Amino acid sequence: MALVTRTFDDLVTEADSVPVAGWDFSWLDGRASEERPSWGYARSMAVRMADADAALDIQTGGGEVLAGVDRLPRLTVATESWPPNIVLANRLLRPRGVTVVATADDAPLPFADDSFDLVVCRHPVSTDWAEIARVLQPGGTYLSQEVGPASVFELVEWFLGPQPPEVRHTRHPDRARTAAEAAGLTVVDLRMESLRTEFHDIGAVVYFLRKVIWMVPGFTVDRYRPRLRALHDRIQADGPFVAYATRFLVEARKPS
Repeated sequence: MALVTRTFDDLVTEADSVPVAGWDFSWLDGRASEERPSWGYARSMAVRMADADAALDIQTGGGEVLAGVDRLPRLTVATESWPPNIVLANRLLRPRGVTVVATADDAPLPFADDSFDLVVCRHPVSTDWAEIARVLQPGGTYLSQEVGPASVFELVEWFLGPQPPEVRHTRHPDRARTAAEAAGLTVVDLRMESLRTEFHDIGAVVYFLRKVIWMVPGFTVDRYRPRLRALHDRIQADGPFVAYATRFLVEARKPS
């Protein structure tokens, strides 16, 4: 039987219609791949959760990472801003006894001072170090995996063109260290890695840009159809489109 090659229109139409709420990327299985950081954020977070008494997961998304923790602290709270994700997070986390609090990403955390001995966050949109320091108990720990500088910019610049240095160098771990220390925290671990990422078809690109909306702000298929078509042709001719994601792990403690 002859191999049937899916057309550009088929791939784009499919990827433009599937739901993108939450942080489950399983739709991309077999269509895109990304190396994982060596430190294993979910595993590291679970270890710290097992020893905590009161924990906060900031910007939990659909709650997928927190839901994978076997042993949650006595008090576990999560925050999220995007309504579709709040629905998903409640569905996953409420049966585990986790309270999900709806709050804007740029708003002060709605908790009292010294409320938590552990605060975690995976891929925050932004990090308010002063607020993290405020809600941490003395001796408490903040653990986060963040998106690093110029992450997947090979794809970003395919659509937006070359980005200026000030954009390419945002989200740098050195800036995280400076901000954490300015908030009175002590950085005890800071590591960054560059991770090979491959997009095997144009549908994977469309899905990714619809889900990770800050990569190409205002992305729609109609708006970027010519560039999508050109990228589809390139993938068909040369194989997967390769980009490099950057991630950094930061762990900081509040002095006792």
